[in-house]
Amino acid sequence: MGLHLIDRVAVEDEGQGDAVLCLHGLGGSGNSFTPLQPALARQRVLRIDLPGSARSQRVEGGLSIAQMVVAVQTVCARLGVQRAHVLAHSMGCIVAQHLALAAPTLVRSLALFGPLLALGEGARAAIRARGVKARSEGARGMHEIALALLDSALSAHTRQHNPLALALVRESLMRQDGVHYARSCDALADAEPAAVERIVAPVLLVTGDEDGVAPPQAVRSLAEKLHHAASVRVVVLARCGHWAPVERAEDCQRELGNFLAGQR
Repeated sequence: MGLHLIDRVAVEDEGQGDAVLCLHGLGGSGNSFTPLQPALARQRVLRIDLPGSARSQRVEGGLSIAQMVVAVQTVCARLGVQRAHVLAHSMGCIVAQHLALAAPTLVRSLALFGPLLALGEGARAAIRARGVKARSEGARGMHEIALALLDSALSAHTRQHNPLALALVRESLMRQDGVHYARSCDALADAEPAAVERIVAPVLLVTGDEDGVAPPQAVRSLAEKLHHAASVRVVVLARCGHWAPVERAEDCQRELGNFLAGQR
């Protein structure tokens, strides 16, 4: 247990019980799931800093969603994880969906927060432009990116009444190295949708009513594509933006806890 470095990928491995893999979003880290820890108290929780992010930024070469999937599989193989629930946010949800198809015997269930299949063309261009800014302007660029995302990615209620959530998201984004954050932007911009109609694991989809990345209508459309999933539940949280686990931690704890309890 503790911190592992596996092919330069940082993994926190804590607790005992059924394994839960945590896959963060763009600009996040394993710490993105700290607010959900009360729902995972009896689980073995593996919080992975995906290649290119946080403590795993030194992973070499070009990044892609496929490379992230392979990294997660390698982590599981090295740490003896043969079956796991997968908990993901934003970009991590794309990784999780592809993982469920690449290794269906590994993925026991999917709990996806701010889930999306892939970016639309306009969003792809915007993410590429953000990557250019991060790569060329470094810390100053990341500072400006973080401030812009606080306004666009969090709900008005969060910005006004939840300073701890604001601080966590701000710190997570500002701590990212500009060059490596840009690599993750490129990976997200290049991501293609997974064939989710082939996913068979139970799925929980949670979004916010003010989530502009994964708006409720798009999440319900995603749910309709999950034809073969053992079960699908969609939850839309009020006064919540794209960082649901941080913005509405107690509601997310409850939904996640109930979902995992139903998989035993």
